[in-house]
Amino acid sequence: MKLTLFSLFSLFASAAVAAPAAPGWRFDLKAERSGIVALEAIVVSPTLVVFFDRASDDPLQINNHSAWGALWNLETSTVKPLDVLTNSFCASGALLSNGTMASVGGDPRGFPGNPDIEPGLQGIRIFEPCASPTGDGCTLFEDPQTLHLLENRWYPSSIRIFDGSLLIVGGTHVNENFYNLHPANSFEFFPRKENTTRPSAFLERSLPANLFPRIFALPDGKVFMVAGNQSIIYDIEANTERILPDLPNNVHVTNPIDGSAILLPLSPPDFVPEVLVCGGTQTDPIDPSLLSSQTPATTQCSRITLTEEGIAKGWEVEHMLEPRTMPELVHIPNGQVLIANGARSGFAAIKQVQDPIGNSNSDHAVLVPSIYTPDAPLGQRISNAGMPSSGIARVYHSSITLTPQGNFLVAGSNPNGNTTVGPGIKFPSEFRVQTLDPPFMFVERPKILNTPEKLAFNKSFTVPISIPLTLARPGAKVQVSLMDLGFSSHAFHSSARLVFMDATISQNRKSLTFTTPPNGRVFPPGPATIFLTIDDVTSEGAWVMMGSGNSPPTLE
Repeated sequence: MKLTLFSLFSLFASAAVAAPAAPGWRFDLKAERSGIVALEAIVVSPTLVVFFDRASDDPLQINNHSAWGALWNLETSTVKPLDVLTNSFCASGALLSNGTMASVGGDPRGFPGNPDIEPGLQGIRIFEPCASPTGDGCTLFEDPQTLHLLENRWYPSSIRIFDGSLLIVGGTHVNENFYNLHPANSFEFFPRKENTTRPSAFLERSLPANLFPRIFALPDGKVFMVAGNQSIIYDIEANTERILPDLPNNVHVTNPIDGSAILLPLSPPDFVPEVLVCGGTQTDPIDPSLLSSQTPATTQCSRITLTEEGIAKGWEVEHMLEPRTMPELVHIPNGQVLIANGARSGFAAIKQVQDPIGNSNSDHAVLVPSIYTPDAPLGQRISNAGMPSSGIARVYHSSITLTPQGNFLVAGSNPNGNTTVGPGIKFPSEFRVQTLDPPFMFVERPKILNTPEKLAFNKSFTVPISIPLTLARPGAKVQVSLMDLGFSSHAFHSSARLVFMDATISQNRKSLTFTTPPNGRVFPPGPATIFLTIDDVTSEGAWVMMGSGNSPPTLE
């Protein structure tokens, strides 16, 4: 057969068209629904995520009433109800040093037709480590008469600190409509280590928009906090605060004027802490009747290095691609940060400002995530190139979390007072569940074949791995991240943490040697997930216990 130049060109063009496209980020809608609005989410094992909602009229049933707790199975994308006693609506939580999940605080209200609800303001809900990969036999424990907080707390924050306990910060004493007018301006610990709470001048100053303070355990054991537009470093051991510069341009970032924040990855040898704060609104906390669902959110991100030099320099400002209120910032194992969820205008809470969209105080949902690259030049760090649209509004009361599988579980959204669904509702109660799958989910990935159950601090460990030939090039970029996957609620991922570990791969590419963080201040002792990333292709995570696995100290 004689081929002309034109036919040769056509043949090559056809071959080029037929070549498989490089994999990109994808949203995957799961067949099963969550059954409850997943406004709080925390990974509690390699295969299970605990969801919490308010106690109301969700469709998932248990013991002849609506459930407000659930276990999501990451392997099967199925849900089963959890029996909860106290109202977990707008609570916080984290994993303790022994692997126990503690959910703290909540709503004082019941719900008509659901008589078994007890007030959640001082609630403590315990989910102990459960060996069942499917959640069979896994239960919550509560005893409100003997196991409770010292102070009423709705909308508190909590983080695991250097001794493996929780520091619990702020909240309100009642079910507020919008601003914090009955504040819990104090700190306490769980397990209880003191008989009284610690008053906080910082929380007093940051009123009235200071619910769900954004708090981070720093690698020296102190705690960074931002609420409203103010920030401090709190010394737990000395019970003192150091006032830091305010966020620039009068941007406020805590509920009901929600931005988000994250502790950027910590790297050896110095583990220098940097905090990134994105979104919120450039406004004073004025009368809600003067605010609107159409009030523009801010594009501002503010970043500070928490060293003497960095504090003197102050906040460095950059901008997202779009304004966002109620975004969430989540670590990616390679050190980048995912910016997801939220809306372009409005506020948190339900039907308290002008021009509500149904019951929603916000409007113009942002459907396309962005990626923040911390080590890129200023002005070039944020991109959404190649990122897909979720197609589902995730506004007030939504959640997102990195999973041990390496993708992101996305659920929830409900700017309504109860289950509200049906035609014509722009922002309904959302029970659809998605994963956001990175490109590495669709190619051969490295594998961590085995790890010790417990890892001591400041030690080197060698573990078996397998690496596909596609990643076996000389000079490949190797990253090993030790991560706390955090507790997602109200546009904040409390306790989320990524610590890079020094690591090398053997010449035969069959083993990985890494050195753990020097102490429990750099990575608070407790459950962790290890990811191996080679040239931005990440393994599934290995679930380990960082430290002894002992229970945290108590008052006794």
